Amino acid sequence: MRYELLGPLRVRHEEQSHSLSAPKVETTLATLLIGGGRAVTKEQLVTELWGDRPPRRASAAVHVYISQLRKFLAGAGDTEGGAIVTRPLGYELRLGGAGWDVAEFKEAMRTGRGLRSAGRHEEALESLERASSLIRGPVLDGVAEGPVLTAFTAWAEEERLQCLELSVEARTALGRHREVIGLLCTLTAQYPLRESFYRQLMLVLYRSERQAEALQVYRSAQRVLRAELGLEPHRSLRRLHQAILTSDRMLDLPAAS
Repeated sequence: MRYELLGPLRVRHEEQSHSLSAPKVETTLATLLIGGGRAVTKEQLVTELWGDRPPRRASAAVHVYISQLRKFLAGAGDTEGGAIVTRPLGYELRLGGAGWDVAEFKEAMRTGRGLRSAGRHEEALESLERASSLIRGPVLDGVAEGPVLTAFTAWAEEERLQCLELSVEARTALGRHREVIGLLCTLTAQYPLRESFYRQLMLVLYRSERQAEALQVYRSAQRVLRAELGLEPHRSLRRLHQAILTSDRMLDLPAAS
């Protein structure tokens, strides 16, 4: 079995994909998965399912959803019925030998960051591309309403953006800056308040002999930040702007040793 949460929630077994059609049962499974092998209390499940306005028989409804979830998992590969364990205060989802894309993503990101810090950019890029490939689309789209699922979706989105940033840095360090210009143009449009994407775009444009366009990106960032937040760009962006104006040789790609 394999649980996949980085996109539409599904469970895979022997090349077959199983998805839940009942939103409440899907929310229950997602909450247990995010629990990471720890017991999730009935109160936590009630909050994720109904917020601060639960029905009068919420506890009984949770019991029904757990029963439905057990049946679903049995059909998805949990033939021994041991995935969901009842605890004194709630329920625990035991992964056992099952795979989980979130754990794989975290490991790939951890490896990628470590390799990048060690200057092993080609290997770092491979690991980061592996992490990126695990994200299949919007995480828990239309499902996340309670605090646990909302926090998880926010974490997943931030990690996805960091993965993109690190991948761009790795490609830039390898001299593959022209490959990421289109991507960064899209990202600055989608995330106009994220200054790191402006910084990366300015650098790769400069290294692609497009100095004027790099300076235009800075002016665009400055205009957006002033209009939206009443702020000037961060000092790192201002320093890069000045370095581009003076064609600082520190911006050149370091020669291979």
